[in-house]
Amino acid sequence: MAAPSPIPAGISKEQAFSMAQTEMEYRVELFNKLAQTCFVKCVDKRYKEAELNMGENSCIDRCVSKYWQVNGMVGQLLSAGKPPQ
Repeated sequence: MAAPSPIPAGISKEQAFSMAQTEMEYRVELFNKLAQTCFVKCVDKRYKEAELNMGENSCIDRCVSKYWQVNGMVGQLLSAGKPPQ
């Protein structure tokens, strides 16, 4: 018995690879924006220590959590065909 194809019916291999590449580019861009946004917001500009302090760690945890929540809501709205508000 042959394993089912991971590519949905009606989509060529080239289209599937193109979609996967676009998705990867989106995820890399999202990660870079998240890292930049939370770094600017949470990390003191004057580096005093090699490691993040407790306040910076807490800020980054909250920042990343909120970023993912907002991104998830925007993604849901876009997939439902509603523009973000």
